[in-house]
Amino acid sequence: MGRVNDPNTPSGHATDLGDPLAAFAALRTEEGRALLDEVRDLAPAQELAAATRLRRDHPAPLVSAALAQARLRQRAAAKFGAGDAARMFFTPNGVEQSTRASVAAHRAQRFAALGVRTLADLCCGIGGDAIALARAGISVLAVDRDPLTCAVARANAEALGLAELIEVREADVTEVGTAGYDAVFVDPARRGGRGRIFDPEAYSPPLSWATSAARTAPLAALKIAPGIPHEAIPAGAAAEWISDGGDVKEAVLWFGTDAPASHRATLLPGGASLWSPLDAMLPDPEVRPVGRYLYEPDGAVIRAHLVAEVAARVGGGLIDETIAYVTSDALHPTPYAVAYEITDRLPFGVKKLKALLREREVGILTVKKRGSAVEPEELRRKVKPRGKNAATVFLTRVAGAPAMLIGHPAAPPHTGPSGA
Repeated sequence: MGRVNDPNTPSGHATDLGDPLAAFAALRTEEGRALLDEVRDLAPAQELAAATRLRRDHPAPLVSAALAQARLRQRAAAKFGAGDAARMFFTPNGVEQSTRASVAAHRAQRFAALGVRTLADLCCGIGGDAIALARAGISVLAVDRDPLTCAVARANAEALGLAELIEVREADVTEVGTAGYDAVFVDPARRGGRGRIFDPEAYSPPLSWATSAARTAPLAALKIAPGIPHEAIPAGAAAEWISDGGDVKEAVLWFGTDAPASHRATLLPGGASLWSPLDAMLPDPEVRPVGRYLYEPDGAVIRAHLVAEVAARVGGGLIDETIAYVTSDALHPTPYAVAYEITDRLPFGVKKLKALLREREVGILTVKKRGSAVEPEELRRKVKPRGKNAATVFLTRVAGAPAMLIGHPAAPPHTGPSGA
């Protein structure tokens, strides 16, 4: 088994790298940091040759740990940005389950705007949320029960210069007192040995415990899966669904705010926010014939059941009572939906679509679907688009019948010369 001299151990004794915690500690030694710098930009095809070369001068387990950490940092750049990811440390679960930096920053800014100055971050993981909270000026107690995860969270706080604002504590969150903190944030584990957990009571800790902890704090937020059934949302909670770049990332339950029992859709990076109290939400829009424009609501809007609010803003209705596409005869710019101008409506049929695309010389085809079993790639192979033009086809249902709507992203309405 590989060993490395660790100046942080008594008398500089060698550290056994077979233990994951010891291997991680070795990465933070001078030798480990030098290895991380050396393998930072390696492409996957270069790893084998690099590993063979580096193992001549370094313990094989340390080389393996450095290569694994380099891969994790490369993966984490999409969530944390290349600058932070290059300095931070990660575990495989940490990369997979941590909050995207933009989403964590949004939540931290909301906590700060609500007057929070101290917060208990329960189930902190590798510290993604704690980092965002500290950068918002909030002093954080970050708690996790896994020793390696805590070591990584502590290292990340130090690497980003936030150690004075983040205290990492290894403990069972159900045994940590949060009295005296302005707010509590709970991010239960939603993955197990068999993958994602869909039952909120199977979270670790369960949603019922997290809700009880939230209700004892002046202000609290619970991170949950965006697909949570609405009937599982605790009474009185303000539920927020967050998307980033059009992809729904998570949902949050807020307690203690001035907007209880409400639904909100927040769209990042712009920050547009659509909100409604539960008792004032609009009824489902009526179904109407397909008009000139089709609106595709953001996924956060759909999850929050706020499609009717979008339909009201654009003067539209649904194309089918079970499909979240809104149609209107007028173009109304809105951050909550992408508008398309519809040029053709056809009953579903591959031959008809292929002929139309050939006639229009469409070679760049975007396929979207809601309420259709046809896979976009399968359809694209069958119609074999060729040509200089682009089009979007929607595979969906119109008034209960399978249909194809063909169009293109709508240009914003002309508002006259600048300054008019």
